Order: sequence, then C-alpha cells, then structure tokens
Amino acid sequence: MTASFAQFRLPLLAAVLASALAGCASTPPPTGELSAAQQAVMRADDADADQYAPQDLNAARSALSGAQGALSQGKDEDARRLALTATAEADLALARSREAKTSAELNQRRAEIAELRRRLQNGVGQ
Repeated sequence: MTASFAQFRLPLLAAVLASALAGCASTPPPTGELSAAQQAVMRADDADADQYAPQDLNAARSALSGAQGALSQGKDEDARRLALTATAEADLALARSREAKTSAELNQRRAEIAELRRRLQNGVGQ
C-alpha cells in the first residue's frame, strides 16, 4: 500500500498555508518597550540628569520622541529600536547622574574630614 500524493495534498496544503500565515504575521506594537523607555527617562529626570548628564538625557528624549513618531506612523520595528535606544540612553544618564552625585558627596565628606583633622591638630598643639 503506497500512499498517493492526493492523500497528502490536503495536509501539505494546510501546512504551507499555516507557514505562510505565520510568516506574514507581524509582531505586536512595541508598547511595552515604549512604556519602559518613558519610565527610564522619568527616572533619569528625577535623578537630576539634566544637571549631571544633559547630553545623555537629551539623546534619550530624542530617541523616545522618535520612537513615538515611528509608532504613530506604524513603523513598529523602528519604534522598537528607538525605544530600546531611549531606554539605554536614559539608563546611562541615570548612572552618570548618580555617579556625579556620589562623587560630590564623597568630596564633601573628605573636605569635612580634612577640616576635623585640622581642628584636632590645632587643638592638640595648644
């Protein structure tokens, strides 16, 4: 008993159609990536990145704006790429802002320690 092509034609046609439909299916809009980018920019804003990392924050804002524009034009892949770029730039701005604040605080503490040492040395010498 050999199977004829006619017996496999319907299942084969169904498999080909399913593959074609899967290939044509588009990915969902990058709303999650866009939301994550917006939150990352807000976190950087809250960390005073305008003061400590303005270039990085501006790059993040620009990429976010581009992502929003691409999404409104139906360019989902461009929107996704730009949203991910915005998130990365905002995270970098946040990290640089935190580093600058931490460095400033460290320098302030070192200055306080130096002042206390100076006072102690002046007090001991009297």
